[in-house]
Amino acid sequence: KNETSITYFYLLPFSGETRSKPFITAFFFLIYVVGVLINSSIITVICLEVQLHKPMYLFICNLSIVDILFTSVTVPKLLHMLLSGNHIVSYAQCYTQLFFFSSVAAAEDILLFVMAYDRYVAICLPLHYHRILSYRNCLLITIGIWMVPILNSVMFIISVLNMSFCHSNIIHQFFCDIKSLTRMICTTSQMFIVVTFIEFLMLGFIPLMCTFISYFQIFSVISKMKTKESRKKSFSTCSSHITIITIYYGAGVIGYLIPPYSEVLDIIFNTIYSNIIPMINPIIYSLQNSNIQSALLRVVRGIFMFEK
Repeated sequence: KNETSITYFYLLPFSGETRSKPFITAFFFLIYVVGVLINSSIITVICLEVQLHKPMYLFICNLSIVDILFTSVTVPKLLHMLLSGNHIVSYAQCYTQLFFFSSVAAAEDILLFVMAYDRYVAICLPLHYHRILSYRNCLLITIGIWMVPILNSVMFIISVLNMSFCHSNIIHQFFCDIKSLTRMICTTSQMFIVVTFIEFLMLGFIPLMCTFISYFQIFSVISKMKTKESRKKSFSTCSSHITIITIYYGAGVIGYLIPPYSEVLDIIFNTIYSNIIPMINPIIYSLQNSNIQSALLRVVRGIFMFEK
């Protein structure tokens, strides 16, 4: 009896923070611009520099694309709401945003595992590296990184569409996320439970466990290396990826463990997860990867020489 037909949602982020809206708008605009510029720079450098046309940098390039999409799914709509004052989001717009956000999040989960596997092959099976991660195999892996999340999101959205709402249509969040939507759901379909479990298992738990196993094998091989220099060099190729995995999964786990009534904490961790991390990922790689640093400097010098 309490079920209702919802045709739109009302996003209410930063409620009661009218005076702080100019600061919040500037903050998110700065994060978005900086993130897009840095990630675009990484993509451009990897495409232009022939010496970076290797599997490792192909996956870094894909990570930068994912990070650009991560922020582009949420921030432009948020800025439009803050500037226009129109917080109404149609049913179709909300689920379209949820579709792309879940696709990008799943793509990053898979990609982080693939990058760990790349380091495993490079350190533990160096003689077979070019055979295992050949051009053909890298192409198939890249297609899988994007196709699997899209197919998963199609099934996920179909399962959500079959559910009905009986609570308020106000979402205390700056974008349509599944955690906020499930608070308004009256009935949960069997398909939603099955799809959610499969998504958690196949795109969350298994990639994370495989990443742990890969690094366990990597550290075992590194510990057996004879010289300190070789151990340091091998570990340095993994340090940036380990840092990103720790921050990404740490923020994601904390975000989903936050109690339903902690709306402010929800917004903070969603901001870190979907906006701050995509901005700092390329910074971590550019600061810890000497090849990317050198390529960036060459491109910058080339631009200045061209202008002169």
